[in-house]
Amino acid sequence: MTTLRTFQSEIDEIHNREMAKQRAKPAVMASAEKDKETKEQKHSTSAAVAQAKGKTRDDGSSSNPTKPTDSAAVIRASLLELEDRILNLILSRNSAEHSMARDMIAELLTQHHGEYVFRIGAHPPHTELFSRELTDTTQGWTGTERTFEQIDEIRGTFERLVDEVGGKVSLLFESRNATHPRITLLLRLPPPNVSLTPEVRCAVVGNVDSGKSTTLGVLTRGSLDDGRGKARVALFRHKHEIETGRTSSVGMEILGFGPSGAPILPQTITTDENIVRHEKLGWEEISMQAAKIVSFTDLAGHERYLKTTLYGLTSGAPSCVILIVGANAGLIGMSKEHLAIALALGVPVVVCITKIDMTPAPKLAETIKQVSKILQSPGCRKTPVFVKNVETSIELATSFGSERICPIFQISNVTGEGLDHLRTFLNLLPSSEHDSTKFTIDQPLEISIIETWSVPYVGTVVNGIINAGVIKAGESVLLGPDANGNYRVTAVKSMHRKRAIVASAEAGQCVSLALKRVKRAEVRKGMVLVPKTDTPPRAISRFEGQVLILYHNTTLQRNYQAMLHCGAVRQTVRIVGMDHPQGILRTGDRAKVQFEFISHPEFVKEGMKLLFREGKTKGLGVITKLL
Repeated sequence: MTTLRTFQSEIDEIHNREMAKQRAKPAVMASAEKDKETKEQKHSTSAAVAQAKGKTRDDGSSSNPTKPTDSAAVIRASLLELEDRILNLILSRNSAEHSMARDMIAELLTQHHGEYVFRIGAHPPHTELFSRELTDTTQGWTGTERTFEQIDEIRGTFERLVDEVGGKVSLLFESRNATHPRITLLLRLPPPNVSLTPEVRCAVVGNVDSGKSTTLGVLTRGSLDDGRGKARVALFRHKHEIETGRTSSVGMEILGFGPSGAPILPQTITTDENIVRHEKLGWEEISMQAAKIVSFTDLAGHERYLKTTLYGLTSGAPSCVILIVGANAGLIGMSKEHLAIALALGVPVVVCITKIDMTPAPKLAETIKQVSKILQSPGCRKTPVFVKNVETSIELATSFGSERICPIFQISNVTGEGLDHLRTFLNLLPSSEHDSTKFTIDQPLEISIIETWSVPYVGTVVNGIINAGVIKAGESVLLGPDANGNYRVTAVKSMHRKRAIVASAEAGQCVSLALKRVKRAEVRKGMVLVPKTDTPPRAISRFEGQVLILYHNTTLQRNYQAMLHCGAVRQTVRIVGMDHPQGILRTGDRAKVQFEFISHPEFVKEGMKLLFREGKTKGLGVITKLL
């Protein structure tokens, strides 16, 4: 029996290795082309040749082994040293040194994609902050102690210097504690245009009636719920959802944050009759004002729509999964299923316990205890951290994903308790598109299609995530594969990002594209857009994967069929072979399995993670070979 954690480490290693190979191929080709041109021009030098040889080997891997990346602790230590240097330059009161500090701040913002959380004064260790209340005897504080006067002086000069580089400074947290006075500032550069606005993608899951849609309605609209579901009605897309009160489709909502870090919410309007109304705020207006956008994918909680929920988790490439748990019901039903899927896919999890205003104290304590126990269990191995103040929320957001922590927010959509901490956390999460392990700008274009529409007077519109490369309006691309595995030429008429018109988009971003001369019936989810070349990518009908059976009540054998989820691909597959000695698989077994698509070939690559299910049967794996 292979443990899930061990298997996940193995498939992550396979995934990273295959992705590194694929990224190295264009670099090798570019290097070879460059060498050819250099020889033709007869301007190459021995040093240039040596450098070209040292860059890559014939197998596409680096001749010099890549140095292991610095640990988070080492990186943090170097950043603390840089922060102290900037602060000392500011305190010098010398204009030349202030100019140096300004240049260092500009470089810091550039390296961190236009956003940085700057701490002034000594700050508590995460272990103490996350586990218990801070006291004067708490040990392990980091950073340089500052006086009240120094902090005030630094803040004033800091705001002026950041303003000179075109950025904004906002106060996130302030403590006038006599022992350890400290403040935390958010430095943010407004994006030059909508196409460069950073985005954080979050998938919202949970059991039926846990409060998913209500929580999103309150977060994005700004108005509290009336206790009877008023806040969620605006999120429903279909008539039957309004009638039943249950989400059955993948809904999208966005929450924008301005350069100052304040959420962009509709204004409250009070009429002459003292009727309170909220103005409508469209996505275009939010996108134009926002310096960061948080996109929520509202997924169905009912077991009947598990296929839709799974597709949303695998195709949307979320940065985190927000698991909504009703305090009055606890972690039950599909909530456990959704948590297991998130853990299997290796996506960081955030827990929100809702309805704390209506839940009796004993039941709330029972739910908290149950959630903590499940998160700490051997299957999860997460460290639950309850967010009770702004400082904890800030530190969790800046270290989230790098540590095995699971933030837990206790919120009420009726009273508003805990919502500010959740918004602060979402505001500071690192953007999804800057994850270099998933997305690369310097590679050939690849866009996975996850939604299709037919828009009047526009034509066929597709929505997808750019896995690699850059796309521009008017560019010719290949669309496919179709039912026969072929690709067809089309062009991008126009592009939208969060319903705002953009001229270009790059890897990691989610965009909508209007395609020329393409009928809606000719496009399906799972297709890709790739560069227009004479040799399009091969459509795959069979492939081999290293898989682990998470659960099956009997045995799996040849010709077994299941629904496969692999990125934006969702199709039934058949097992055509396996390397297991007995030719059967049970719960906990792992093997190399050969799969065949039932309906039509798909665009898949080695290293892509896969999840397959049929009823309660589930398997996790990674593609190791294309057949």
